[in-house]
Amino acid sequence: MNIQNASRPARPSPSELVPSRYAVRVGEIEVLIISDGVLPLPTKMLGHNADPAVRAAWLDDMFLPRDAFDWSLNVVLVRSGAQTILIDAGLGLDPNLNLPRAGQLIKRLEAAGIDLASVTDVVLTHMHMDHVGGLLVDGVRDQLRKDLRIHVAAAEAKFWESPDFTHTAMPDGFPDALRSTATRFAKEYHRHLRLFEDEHDVAPGVVVQRTGGHTPGHSVVRVASGDDRLTFAGDAVFTVGFEHPDWFNGFEHDPDEAARVRLRLLRELAATGEQLVATHLPFPSVGRVAIDGDAFRWVPAFWDY
Repeated sequence: MNIQNASRPARPSPSELVPSRYAVRVGEIEVLIISDGVLPLPTKMLGHNADPAVRAAWLDDMFLPRDAFDWSLNVVLVRSGAQTILIDAGLGLDPNLNLPRAGQLIKRLEAAGIDLASVTDVVLTHMHMDHVGGLLVDGVRDQLRKDLRIHVAAAEAKFWESPDFTHTAMPDGFPDALRSTATRFAKEYHRHLRLFEDEHDVAPGVVVQRTGGHTPGHSVVRVASGDDRLTFAGDAVFTVGFEHPDWFNGFEHDPDEAARVRLRLLRELAATGEQLVATHLPFPSVGRVAIDGDAFRWVPAFWDY
């Protein structure tokens, strides 16, 4: 199925009252952003090193609650030539964490007419559970190709053999869930893993680049065709990161390096003017980065109907 057509409205479902997929063309490459749902998390996770009063003021300015709000979960499907590439795989199902509004990817791929057997490659920005969990949903592995390639940085796979949570600031239960999910994923999919060091060409015009920071093997995906460019930034950029790129996110395993990565990436995107998509920016998270004094400004794309 042409994934551009997958963005067209379908018959509404009582449980699907808002759009959950959005198609973009990058030159000759087709890109589909799919919502995996939302995660309700404490607002402190946005900047646990920030002055609480300053963080509260930012939330007030954004008309967001001060205690907790919903983090978007975005996944990307790319079609380049003969390859169909899934970038990250969403949360899947983890009943122990009580996150019923997340883990929607598999049913939304089906609703968009995307057959799991058509996916030739998976690229993982990193191995946190909200990026690999969809591959662990019951029955999914049986639908995937036997020759599926899963591209992930070697440093990421190595890290999860003995992960360090010393510098994170996560809610209770999350470290154990992250650890167990990564361990299970590595065990079930180790034969499909294609490890790379710093940069790897996945398909024509699709390149994955390791940045580190958020996790040691965290990577971004660059999509380029003709004069068009789009970067999927994974967890390198969060909503608050435009105005406060130095604020630490609670899931960052090396917060100082993550802040440096974020600053370099935002400067680059502001200079090039290319499109940005990221996991936890509000769906569909397509936009550009502008310089705003000493900080940055998020410029959402106008939806193309």
